[in-house]
Amino acid sequence: MFDSIVTHIKKHVSLTREETELLLASLELRELKKKEHLLEAGQICNENYFVADGCLRMYLTTDKGTEQVIQFAVENWWMTDYFSFKSNQPSNFYIQAIEKTNVIAISRKAQDELFEKLPQLEKYFRIVLEKAYAAQLNRIHYIFNLGGEEQYRMMVERYPEFVQRVPQYMLASFLGITPEFLSKVRAKK
Repeated sequence: MFDSIVTHIKKHVSLTREETELLLASLELRELKKKEHLLEAGQICNENYFVADGCLRMYLTTDKGTEQVIQFAVENWWMTDYFSFKSNQPSNFYIQAIEKTNVIAISRKAQDELFEKLPQLEKYFRIVLEKAYAAQLNRIHYIFNLGGEEQYRMMVERYPEFVQRVPQYMLASFLGITPEFLSKVRAKK
């Protein structure tokens, strides 16, 4: 199970066998059942999660009591509440498994220690975070410039397997549209 994270890291930086062993000693495998939470609002997020297999979602509950999906993570993606993770403040978000999911967790303390011992891991996380930030900026651009139907069509075009994998109501929440509207859009195919 740890092969996936090592392979992903080695796509971006080099690690010796000794460095890999040091990394592996800092990681913990977590098996999650469908709908199981890694984080709930009000908790402090003390770990960063790499999805080995499965799918996670990050969401918040609005003042009206509805769930608003902020982000998804599938294989080889990272997910955490970075504000809570770095500031030690309670999170506003939930992180939940959409399906049976295996994540590789690294604690804040272990990650900081690894950064001291293996500076190339800082480079790796910088690269990963730059890509994630760029994706979030694109998402914000789409939210403000495309309608729900155009956003859905773009998701189908770019991530067809992902659209089939995520429940329709969660995808609608992520796109900022109602499940009923999404049903109508999907029916138009």
